[in-house]
Amino acid sequence: MTLPDTSRHPVQRTDEALAGDTVLPSLPRQTPPSLGRLVATVERLRREVREAHAAADGRALVELAKGILMGRLNCTPAAAARQLDELCRESGLVPLELAADIVNQAARDQVSEVAAEFVERAAAARPSPPSATVAVRLRTAESGALAAADTQAVADSLLANALTPLGAVAVAAWAAAPDGSLALAGHAGFPAEEAARWRHVPPGVATVPRLALRERGAVTVTDLRREGLPSIGHLQWPEGGRMAVPAGTGGRVHGVLEVCWPHPLTPLPPQIRRQVEALAELCAHTLDTAVPPAALAAEGLLPDVSELIDLAEGLHDPTIVLTPELDPDGRLADFRIRHVNSRFADPAGRPRADVNGALLLEAYPMAAGEGGLFDTVERVHATGEPFRAERVSLTALVDQIPLTAVADISVSRHGAAILLIWRIEDETARLADLLQHAQRLGRIGGFEENLLTGEITWNSELYALHGLPTTASPVPLRDLPAHAHPDDSAALGRFLRAVLRYRRPASVNLRLRRSDGILRHIRVVAEPVLDAAQRLHAVRGACQDVSAQHWTEVALAATRDQLALTEAESAERNRLALQLQHAIMPPHHHVEAPGLRVAVRYRPAETESLVGGDWYDALVLPSGLILLSVGDVAGHGIEAATGMVVLRNALRGLAVTGAGPAQLMSWLNTVTHHLTKQVTATAVCGLYDPSTRVMRWARAGHLPPVLVRKGEATAFPLIDGLLLGALPDVTYAEQEERLEPGDALLMFTDGLVERRDASVQDSLAHLLDTVATGAEDLDGRLDGLLTQSWSDTDDDTCVIGFEVA
Repeated sequence: MTLPDTSRHPVQRTDEALAGDTVLPSLPRQTPPSLGRLVATVERLRREVREAHAAADGRALVELAKGILMGRLNCTPAAAARQLDELCRESGLVPLELAADIVNQAARDQVSEVAAEFVERAAAARPSPPSATVAVRLRTAESGALAAADTQAVADSLLANALTPLGAVAVAAWAAAPDGSLALAGHAGFPAEEAARWRHVPPGVATVPRLALRERGAVTVTDLRREGLPSIGHLQWPEGGRMAVPAGTGGRVHGVLEVCWPHPLTPLPPQIRRQVEALAELCAHTLDTAVPPAALAAEGLLPDVSELIDLAEGLHDPTIVLTPELDPDGRLADFRIRHVNSRFADPAGRPRADVNGALLLEAYPMAAGEGGLFDTVERVHATGEPFRAERVSLTALVDQIPLTAVADISVSRHGAAILLIWRIEDETARLADLLQHAQRLGRIGGFEENLLTGEITWNSELYALHGLPTTASPVPLRDLPAHAHPDDSAALGRFLRAVLRYRRPASVNLRLRRSDGILRHIRVVAEPVLDAAQRLHAVRGACQDVSAQHWTEVALAATRDQLALTEAESAERNRLALQLQHAIMPPHHHVEAPGLRVAVRYRPAETESLVGGDWYDALVLPSGLILLSVGDVAGHGIEAATGMVVLRNALRGLAVTGAGPAQLMSWLNTVTHHLTKQVTATAVCGLYDPSTRVMRWARAGHLPPVLVRKGEATAFPLIDGLLLGALPDVTYAEQEERLEPGDALLMFTDGLVERRDASVQDSLAHLLDTVATGAEDLDGRLDGLLTQSWSDTDDDTCVIGFEVA
């Protein structure tokens, strides 16, 4: 018979299909009859193999129960078989269930404890437990695992007998290596391609088994995608749940058992967790590649421990060889100190004999603290990952007094033993190392010169300071002038005489000329060393490279000189600006005008650097009108002062033309915009006619005048008027007010009312209250305004006031 071409839909070899590692591809709808028969045959064979494996595992469990009955009844195998059949009939249990009960009663191990918990919960829930009990599943899985030759067979047995009833679809057994990597030792339920991709996980990759190793306990992930952890099978079941449990014996973790569910996990009851932990313990024996301690071959010590003791004797550091000490249940209880080498140094000063052979926690009870030495040794023993750390505190109790030493420690696992090496820190060596680093950071070199033998000792920093190799001959102290700048010869001579002749400590700063042409600024400090007869025996001292400090001081001196020059120039500019301002506008000024009494007050800024551009003017024009104006140029300094002079004089010249206040403001805006350098200003201008007592006025961004009439103070309305210099062509509004005899009018700059924490309206309201309650005469009113001003800007201030006769 000729088989059809299966190149497009290949079929795995029969032995691979029987192993259950592959899934046959989907067949097209029109499947040839011959190919369909072949597929059905493969599926039947696979089913028969699974049933055969299950039957074999069941037979192993039954045979184990027969063996227990033979031991207890002291009977033959045939009699044990008949006894087992009779017990099945009496109890109504199938042979597998009865065999599991017999093994549980005899074993008293973790599997029996888990099975007992499930039996109790089942009995409380319903009168008769189900036929497929947890005990049968666990013991059947145990039989298959114990009979398996490798981890792959164990994984197949665990999934088929114990995990599938829990809803799991796959299981992976990972072997942990001492370097932190994970190797896939066995798997079931995963596609072969997926298992091949995950055959090795390098150290440091965060996976679910890695978390279990780090925590040394069971880890449950409810949703693999939500946690964002990569793991085997994450492509097949991206939202599946996972549980990873460390698999180990005797306190050692040999690997991790990872169980996969196809859907997100709901919170698992503790019984399920304990069942998976029991399965992990079954899996551990095939992952353990080391020789089990077995009470260390009845105290004869295993070969690897003996070799480790020989290795410890060849080390120059204090070394301890430890072996695990297990309790009757096989759990790690402590570590036995099997050997301490000849260079062993106890932190408490005890001899080797007092420590050798003792338990670790008996010899060093303080090591039991959280994160202490015992936890470190236990972790290395469990995972095999070596541990190294510097400056670890080791504490020992001597007569109940804790004695602590600082040491560098190294812990590593070798077979069934632990090698603990510590190097207790020598205080003298530590201080010497600290001094060496301080000299390096401070660029300080030390020297000592024996004047009797001529022997000179330099440290490495002094060689580097001179630019010499460490193999070069040191420079004697008397030859130092030949290596210094000639201008330093006088100071260096005084230094040498003080040390060598007068035997006094001395210091000197000099410029060292090195052989490579580099000039270094150094400071030399030396002291004489006298013998018992007070004769000069040697000189010792230090040299420090202060070049960076020297050039920093030079730069600071140049900066200080430049700053002093700049301050002097700024002070001169401010002085000239202040003189110019005072020459044009004296602080007190009276103007004679017909029908008016005019008074002026000017208060300069408190700080000379804030000399501003405020101005005032009162001038009788040829037409008989009186020009009254106040203005403020933005900014401070000489630029503001010169801008003020330009605008004040321009307004005087323009007023002679006879134009009104609005036209004068428009012309003055043109002058500000075109004839000055980026100057802006505010101003208020008024023309008073003594014959009619009419005041015409205009404003350019300035506060309006204040009228005082019969004890009440009011501000003129805010008419339109843009500040000077903002735009080239501006039209200003003009308004006129008729004054009455006895009226007083005030014009002022913002330095009188401006405040940082108040609005202009609030400041103007405060000014009106002050004016209304002030003195009645003009001079007293102006003086009171300056005295009671609440401005806090430290700006200069102009106030001009006049009374109508």
